[in-house]
Amino acid sequence: MLERSGLNALRLAGRNLLPIVQGGMGIGVSAHSLAGHVAALGGTGTLSSVDLRRHHPDLMEATRSLGVGPEAKDRINAANLEALEREVKAARQIAGGHGLLAMNVMRAVSDYAAYVKRSLEAGIDAIVVGAGLPLDLPELASDHPQVALIPILSDARGVQLVVRKWERKKRMPDAIVLEHPGLAGGHLGAARIDDLHDPRFDFERSVPETLAVLRAAGIESQTPVIAAGGIRTLADIRRLQDLGASGVQLGTPFAVTTEGDAHPEFKRVLAEARDEDMVEFTSVAGLPARAVGTPWLRAYLKAEPRLQAVAQVKARCTKAFDCLAQCGLRDGKAGWGQFCIDQQLASALHGDLKSGLFFSGRGALPFGSQIRSVRELLVRLMGGDSAATLATA
Repeated sequence: MLERSGLNALRLAGRNLLPIVQGGMGIGVSAHSLAGHVAALGGTGTLSSVDLRRHHPDLMEATRSLGVGPEAKDRINAANLEALEREVKAARQIAGGHGLLAMNVMRAVSDYAAYVKRSLEAGIDAIVVGAGLPLDLPELASDHPQVALIPILSDARGVQLVVRKWERKKRMPDAIVLEHPGLAGGHLGAARIDDLHDPRFDFERSVPETLAVLRAAGIESQTPVIAAGGIRTLADIRRLQDLGASGVQLGTPFAVTTEGDAHPEFKRVLAEARDEDMVEFTSVAGLPARAVGTPWLRAYLKAEPRLQAVAQVKARCTKAFDCLAQCGLRDGKAGWGQFCIDQQLASALHGDLKSGLFFSGRGALPFGSQIRSVRELLVRLMGGDSAATLATA
């Protein structure tokens, strides 16, 4: 596939890989099946660490009737760490030693450090961190120098800050995911919704500026830049490699594959959504976010001004567990979301259109509204004939 496409390989963690990274998607959307199958075909498969217990009935049963409070939080976090280890092991079995397996950990989650450490202990190949600046990641991974550390950032200023901070810690990023907040799905790397389409995020500007930062630090040749957001075709990948990116990251096109870990109804919602169906809003994590404008989301946004007007600080999470370090609903944050993101994302994972929050990026999907396999998607992105490849596979 790589030779036929005319693309350059992505060199990461000492491996030559397809220049395609599957983005991490929670809750449970990218777990062992999706990540494992992407890696098995020579790409980078990424698990999302958030609330993976939801894929394990025994762990869900053990945490079902805990109520709320510190004890419930501790037991749920312990269950999630157990689930994380199981998922890495299962993904490794599917990958069969091929490709690369990464773990995405949101910097905004309250148990961030524990998720990073357990992922490292489980033998993950790379740690990817977004939704905040991972300035402490080098310390957390100090005993695992072989694991690639990859921050998700949106512009050269953020890259420069991370490089300067990490340089003092004697460890540099092994790659940079450069995500365009105006195109990506889920939580977005901009301070406000009004900033999402700022020209500084355009790849024609952000990729060369990021390469200049890496060049000034003397690490350009060993630090691949991976562009993320709205990438859907071989032409997109070629354009970004021509700009200097080494690879690309895609989320939504992988979320709707047959091997994706979410419910078929989740995949249908994303596959049938159009750009005009997307809604931008402020999440409970205080970050801009993009999702499909489902009946639940539109009803919530209609009620949001009233909910924010009566928001107040609560002593503890009253919904499930304190999953976020800072939460608009729990902490009464002005202008932040006022819903339980854990419950709404979990509902989407299980295909519940009435109460689910369906994160999605922009751009027509490679197969339109069809649900196809990871192999077919990778072949299409690399410029091959999916049907012919399957016939001879």
